[in-house]
Amino acid sequence: MAFFKEELMNVKGFVFDVDGVLSRIIQPLTNEGDPVRTANIRDGFAMVHAIRSGYPLAIITGGNTTEVRKRYQKLGVTHLYMGSLDKITFFDDFLKKTGLKDSEIMYMGDDLPDYLVMKRVGVPVCPNDAVTEIKSVSKYISDRNGGEGCVRDVVEQVLRAQGKWIDPEKLHWSSF
Repeated sequence: MAFFKEELMNVKGFVFDVDGVLSRIIQPLTNEGDPVRTANIRDGFAMVHAIRSGYPLAIITGGNTTEVRKRYQKLGVTHLYMGSLDKITFFDDFLKKTGLKDSEIMYMGDDLPDYLVMKRVGVPVCPNDAVTEIKSVSKYISDRNGGEGCVRDVVEQVLRAQGKWIDPEKLHWSSF
C-alpha cells in the first residue's frame, strides 16, 4: 500500500468506466430493455473538484445513453467517449488531446473491456466488486463497490496526496 501512495504523486489525469464503476452493476431495466444507470453524488463532487483543480478527466464506456451523456457533461467532463467497443482507441485519443502519458493516468475499470487499457496506465485501480482479472492488474482495490463511492475514494486519495483536496475551513460553495 505504501508504494501505491507514492504512485499517487504521478497522477495527472483520470479515466473512468461507467457501468460497474460510476454506476452500480445491478440496475433496473427500461421498457426498451436498457439499464437505468445510477450516479453517486459524492463521486460527482470529487470529479468536479478534480476537473476544477486542473486534472483532465475522461469517461470511456460501452454504453451510449442521453442520460449518461447529460450527467457527465453537466459535471464538466469534456472527454466523453460513449458506445466504445475498443477502449484503447479512445484512450489514445484522450492522451493525444491532453498531452499526457500512460504513466500519468489513473484508470478505474471493473470488467474485461477495461483490461487492455488498465495494463497500460500508470495507476490501474478498481472497485471492490470488479472481476478477478481486473483485480489482478489493479494496484489498488477500493473497499467500495461500483456506483457506491469508489470514484470518490480514488480521486480524493490522489488530491490529498498532492495537497489539492478541499480544506473544509476554506470551502466556498459559490466555487461549486
